[in-house]
Amino acid sequence: MNIPQDLKYAPTHEWLRQEADGSFAIGISDPAQQALGDIVYLELPEIGRKLVAGEACAVVESVKAASDIYAPIDGEVIARNEALIDSPEQVNSTPYASWLFKVSPAVTASYSHLLDAEAYAKVAAEA
Repeated sequence: MNIPQDLKYAPTHEWLRQEADGSFAIGISDPAQQALGDIVYLELPEIGRKLVAGEACAVVESVKAASDIYAPIDGEVIARNEALIDSPEQVNSTPYASWLFKVSPAVTASYSHLLDAEAYAKVAAEA
């Protein structure tokens, strides 16, 4: 299992990386993409959409199943990785380089529920 130490994780298998501008890039973890299998379609949230932590905001479809992607924090979508729309399989080959969308966190955003790599590895092993 590839679980980088420098990222934060949601128990629902999304990863977060804080960008230089204070926004967060969000994607799905390596264990999540392995469980899904070959990814064939992504539906990403629209730019400007306000997200609430825990809200289903995107969909990833694989040859096995469709799965919701949940907002790990409160915030506004400021970017979508449009390249993944045409090449969703990139999430399988490079899950941590293949961010799905970026969020500008709300002032009230909470991070207390996010996991470090060690805690997430335990969650992923139980899934």
